[in-house]
Amino acid sequence: MNGASQLHAPLYQPQLLVQGLSRDLDRTLLHPVGGEPISARAFRDMVSRYGQALVASGARRGSRIGVLSANRPEVLVITAACLVNGHILVPMHPAGSLDDHLHVLEDAAIELLAFDPDRFAEHAAALSGSATPCSFLSLGPCASGSDLSVLADSMAAAPLVAPQIDPDEPYRFSYTGGTTGKPKAIVGTHRTGRAVVEIQMASWEWPSQVRQLVCAPLSHAGAAMFLPTLLRGGSMIILPDFDPVKVMEAIEYHRITCVMLVPTMIYALMDHPRFGEYDLSSLETVFYGASSILPSRLKEAIGKFGPVFFQFYGQAEAPMTISVMRRDEHDIEDPLRLASCGRPVPWLTVALLDENLAEVPEGEPGEICVRGPLVMERYHDRPAQTAEALAGGWLHSGDIAVRDAKGFLRIVDRKKDMIITGGFNVYPREVEDALASHPAVATCAVVGIPDDRWGEAVTAVVVPRAGEKPVAAELIALVRERKGPIQAPKTIHFATALPLTSLGKIDKKRLRAELAAAAWELNDA
Repeated sequence: MNGASQLHAPLYQPQLLVQGLSRDLDRTLLHPVGGEPISARAFRDMVSRYGQALVASGARRGSRIGVLSANRPEVLVITAACLVNGHILVPMHPAGSLDDHLHVLEDAAIELLAFDPDRFAEHAAALSGSATPCSFLSLGPCASGSDLSVLADSMAAAPLVAPQIDPDEPYRFSYTGGTTGKPKAIVGTHRTGRAVVEIQMASWEWPSQVRQLVCAPLSHAGAAMFLPTLLRGGSMIILPDFDPVKVMEAIEYHRITCVMLVPTMIYALMDHPRFGEYDLSSLETVFYGASSILPSRLKEAIGKFGPVFFQFYGQAEAPMTISVMRRDEHDIEDPLRLASCGRPVPWLTVALLDENLAEVPEGEPGEICVRGPLVMERYHDRPAQTAEALAGGWLHSGDIAVRDAKGFLRIVDRKKDMIITGGFNVYPREVEDALASHPAVATCAVVGIPDDRWGEAVTAVVVPRAGEKPVAAELIALVRERKGPIQAPKTIHFATALPLTSLGKIDKKRLRAELAAAAWELNDA
């Protein structure tokens, strides 16, 4: 790129990262709970050394680097090293199943997989049997892989230099589920990555001093909080995962000013018998999103925590922020306002459209559709699904909402059958396939039922084979083994038949209504 072309060039995540690690280097940047604080200088040097270690292990620009780990500083170090080196990060969800991780490994053609030996040594050993040629790098001593930490420690830290950026170049594959089969990868480009940070910096309500507690997965939403924290001169206190008591202890001890939670985490904190024992008064902002929150419980939370709640609404195809509801917009006397996902941010064009792509009138339901730099480029190797998601020059969210006179959006339904439970996406078809693999199951259907704790509870209706009497706990255990704990049904109901539409398809709308009316014989675990 010559001087003239650089004159008006924007900065992307790699440049923002390098700039952020060039000042105030003696301040604490990361502090793993129970571990030693890491300064900005030390983090910068770790990024350099781990970046060199990845290259020494065979990574080149465009190489796909997988990460499978609980929350620990190395996850952020590798994420940053991939940005500086021009690798494509492919995070695996720590709560995912072995089948899901194997699919991601093969679908993304991951070349190097860095894994946490404390949690995933056996998992990595099983994945090493894949036909995909992949080198396994352990974040510590482990027989299942080469020790990336030792290799990184052997490198001499060098100045970080951000690469020249093509805004259409991929920097991340983010896997999401699909109602028709295996998870698919959303190709995140540098243009999208820049928009994520820009919107967060401009539209989110950050405390004047950012001391952020991280208990969401750093492989996913937790990592999106890193660059804004860095650029605002803040620090991140890291928990390995979510535990209500440890969260409250950390807030009190570290005087946490902000934290990102999903609704089920908020419920777990409020409902914990020790909630009143801790001083949580340092909290200025609780960022929440990823799934809907019950208005009654949000009102209760505001009463217990104070007016500190800030909602963000987005999806993996338009990451983190399509709309926001600011702290002072949470009107506890207005249940419809508390059921809202806020108003669109000014960096995007957001419209509620009907099936003909015409905007619906105020108060009428329409699909949330989005245009702008935040929107994904495509799904990896899935042109038909890409065309469907981006039909007519809009990203189709699949969420049906109404807009009130003040511009607030309220999601009333989803076009697809995706279940959001505890802030995680569950796709019924995958659960149904796992259940149907049991020899005593003739057919089944899985839906989400409103639940005070989970937002939606994964609920299954099973039709047994003639003469068979499957056990609910056994079926739940089967799904837990095949798909992981998040996908496992909270409740199993048994029936002699499933309701069908006139076209012979399972009528899930009617099924949900009948379940809500307790029309089924209950068999829960």
